[in-house]
Amino acid sequence: MKRSLAVSGKYVTLVVATFVVLVPLVVVLFASFKTTGEYGATGPLQPPSNWLNFENFVDAFTSGRMALGFWNTGFILLFSIIGTILIGTMTAYALDRFDFRGKRLVFFLFLAATLVPGVTTQVATFQIVKGLGLVNTPWSAIILYMGTDIISIYIFVQFMQSIPKSLDEAALVDGASRFTIYRKIILPLLAPAIATVVIIKGIGIYNEFYVPFLYMPSRDLSVISTALFNFKGPYGAHWETIAAGTMIVIIPTVIVFLALQRWIYNGVTAGATK
Repeated sequence: MKRSLAVSGKYVTLVVATFVVLVPLVVVLFASFKTTGEYGATGPLQPPSNWLNFENFVDAFTSGRMALGFWNTGFILLFSIIGTILIGTMTAYALDRFDFRGKRLVFFLFLAATLVPGVTTQVATFQIVKGLGLVNTPWSAIILYMGTDIISIYIFVQFMQSIPKSLDEAALVDGASRFTIYRKIILPLLAPAIATVVIIKGIGIYNEFYVPFLYMPSRDLSVISTALFNFKGPYGAHWETIAAGTMIVIIPTVIVFLALQRWIYNGVTAGATK
């Protein structure tokens, strides 16, 4: 009896969670195919009368300059991910392979930094970025994204611990430098961890709104998340066009996640058990 209740409770929980996740997406999907008049006259869960109405998608892509948004997003993603991989793997290599005074303190500071609310440091962060002359340039977002978070450090360190230190010792005996060991031995063996971090970090940057909106206010520097804000004005918003733009933004994320979900799950679980 208890087992049946537990199984039933599990499936009920999964159904409710699926419902909570899918309902907002269904609302946005329905709205994206509705005209302005139909959107105001129908309920959010009422399907559109014409599923072949793509005017909202065309308007969102052209008026919202979505092509430029995808270009700017790709540029920021490329440099941010490369910087994250280099900084993260080097940090993990130093923390795992070297013994130095204050090593535990460094780990503690990484963890402590995650406990500080980000909003409390925004004034100081903005002043630093402005002092560097990076405001209203894509490099402001790249520098902020490039900072490796504790999740990336944790994943890299856990994978690093699974790589035998005897490989380092054998390479040192053959005359290899520490940087050569990192570049030719450690980095290739960290490929699963790198793939996991690239996916997780990439999706996070792709969906980020606050940093581009604050540090890159110029419309020529809009990314896909801030491009949707072009349809919000002081006298209202074109919600059906925003819904279409949202679907344009969501589709690449869903495709990437469905194609690479095995890497995400395997990478995170492997990093937690190795």
